[in-house]
Amino acid sequence: MVVTHGIPPQSAARRAITVGNFDGVHLGHRAMLGRLVAGARARGLSACVLTFEPHPREFFAPSEAPARLTRLREKLELFAEAGVERVHVLRFDARLAALEAERFVAELLVARLGLAWLLVGRDFRFGARRAGDFARLEALAPTLGFEVEAMADVCDEDAPGSPRVSSSAVRAALAAGDLARAARLLGRPYAMSGRVAHGEKLGRALGFPTANIVLRRRPPLAGIYAVEVELEETRQRLRGVASVGRRPTVAEGAPPLLEVHLFDFAGAIYGRHLRVTFRAKLREEEKFSGLAALRAAIAQDAARAREWFARHA
Repeated sequence: MVVTHGIPPQSAARRAITVGNFDGVHLGHRAMLGRLVAGARARGLSACVLTFEPHPREFFAPSEAPARLTRLREKLELFAEAGVERVHVLRFDARLAALEAERFVAELLVARLGLAWLLVGRDFRFGARRAGDFARLEALAPTLGFEVEAMADVCDEDAPGSPRVSSSAVRAALAAGDLARAARLLGRPYAMSGRVAHGEKLGRALGFPTANIVLRRRPPLAGIYAVEVELEETRQRLRGVASVGRRPTVAEGAPPLLEVHLFDFAGAIYGRHLRVTFRAKLREEEKFSGLAALRAAIAQDAARAREWFARHA
């Protein structure tokens, strides 16, 4: 898969394109990507995704933006698994936000990306003030020489009322500690990944050394979890207990951090890339009276995580 940050000044190739943020790459997104790839092959086109960084809501109202489900790297990996051939990551900035709807289609999609067939949801909005909609795309398609198709919603048939699968629904499930529902909506257990950074070595001093991953954006979940961990360079799989939060006992007001204590592991970990899959929530994050109480809580968390894995071997 070819990944380009930005888009070319013009394109000689004709492409099948879908546009969106795809945060989480949930079942609805995966159905969209599957239809994109199939439609592209049927038309002899390459399958292309146009996505944005940062998320438009992070640009317009950073303090009110939703928690990120996936980092860009994770999203790109999931695109590749779906069979997408090309991804353009377009920076969302003031100039893009001000681009009128018709120019967005004519200049960016058609002239610069070579749009031949466009697949979007029927609720897709685009252009300045989100003025463009699916009806506008249908009107522009004959004039600008492309086909457009609306993707049907994918619904959560196991939930009351069969609501549409969405990134918001995944966030709500994770925030509520409902990992099973989140996994159902995603089509896979929820995971976070990142590179291990040096920390304050407090976990080692407490007898529970941790692999620390700095979370640059607010995570969609918090608390203490039983986790499975993959060391991506070697594909080694381990189990452990993880904390996602702001460490109120030792660093009030600190930025969010993912801390993972790996069971039965003594190798070098700094600088390595981990994928942490959340299997069970053990408890909420708490502020303890001191380090002795924190150490006792971590020991209990580790024991509970081991017990959970023993029951779910």
